[in-house]
Amino acid sequence: MLSQIVAVTGVNLKSIRERAGSSAVAIIGIAGVVVVFVSVLSIAEGFRAAMAKAGDPQRIIVMRTGSDTEMTSGLSGEDARLIMDTPGILKGSNGPLASAELFVIVNHPLARSGTDANVPLRGVSPNVLQVRPEVKIVEGRMFETGRNEIVVGRAASRQFANLSVGNTVRWGENSWQVVGIFDANGSIAESELWCDARVLQPAYRRGNSYQSVYARLESIDSFQSVKDAMTADQRLRVTVIREPEYYAEQSRVLQSLVRYVGFAIAGLMGVGAVFGAVNTMYNAVASRTREIATLRALGFKGLPVVISVLTEAVVLSLIGGAIGGLLAYAAFDGYQTATMNWQSFSQVAFAFAVTPALLAQAMIYATIIGLLGGLLPAWKAARMPVVTALREL
Repeated sequence: MLSQIVAVTGVNLKSIRERAGSSAVAIIGIAGVVVVFVSVLSIAEGFRAAMAKAGDPQRIIVMRTGSDTEMTSGLSGEDARLIMDTPGILKGSNGPLASAELFVIVNHPLARSGTDANVPLRGVSPNVLQVRPEVKIVEGRMFETGRNEIVVGRAASRQFANLSVGNTVRWGENSWQVVGIFDANGSIAESELWCDARVLQPAYRRGNSYQSVYARLESIDSFQSVKDAMTADQRLRVTVIREPEYYAEQSRVLQSLVRYVGFAIAGLMGVGAVFGAVNTMYNAVASRTREIATLRALGFKGLPVVISVLTEAVVLSLIGGAIGGLLAYAAFDGYQTATMNWQSFSQVAFAFAVTPALLAQAMIYATIIGLLGGLLPAWKAARMPVVTALREL
């Protein structure tokens, strides 16, 4: 049986070139499905990567109890002081490595379309670069305390208009000068604009209030003790969460939405690709009627014929999947864009990410399409009556 399978399958694969036209139709159809599948899901992967890169397990975010985002949180200046003084927070030469922060949304045009978008403007403490050591000023300088100056994330400078060093922008009654651009390893922080929190508070009539405190722990293992100390303090009503966990939750809604849409679109296109594969394999079986009849007359079983047809369908689907994956990678990997984070209602700039895992999923999907497309033709070939087939000779 094994020798029959090898023999029939080998002959089948060698004859693909004789059916180049119909084979190309199946390959192109599956390649198109894979391109759409990979391109849509690469949005979710890129967004997830931007969120994941922002998370440092040695950094915590402290918000008001019951808040799931910074937008819904509120802390007084006294709350921020008590949080920073908690044992277990890493100390530097100028005090605790913690940044009390204020998060507001400003309307600013996108660079490509000119339409207004919700841009996150974050007020931070002067020691923010010690709290976030991965952030580096790559152009210009850091803002000066007490002045209407902002530094802009690298991704934000590309996606939003007029955010180059030296430009002045106006929001409400305040003008802000762009004095620097920072890099944050491609994380969500690069979508933000930073300024002095003490300047942002009166500009938006926030008084002496903040929305969150970012702090570095003395060690990764000190998280639970710090959390217990803060939640046990009767003067505080706070939620303490590791930064990676916070951003993972922030990305959940958009990732789920994109994945549902991506699978729905790929599923609909996959149905068309299956019909294309069915048509291709029926043509292949029809063109090999004499060959199949001869093999059956010589004593070959039906199973080798089934496997040979399915193998051809899978080979064609893998070729189409590989072509589609390469096209998607070349066209979309690293493509810069921006979208709405529905949990903070602000724009997030990020890059599409065509990952090896995503390409593997696409190849599996292409293989399934090939198997479904080859199943009925294979069954027909195996059940073809020998006498009927011999009439074709």
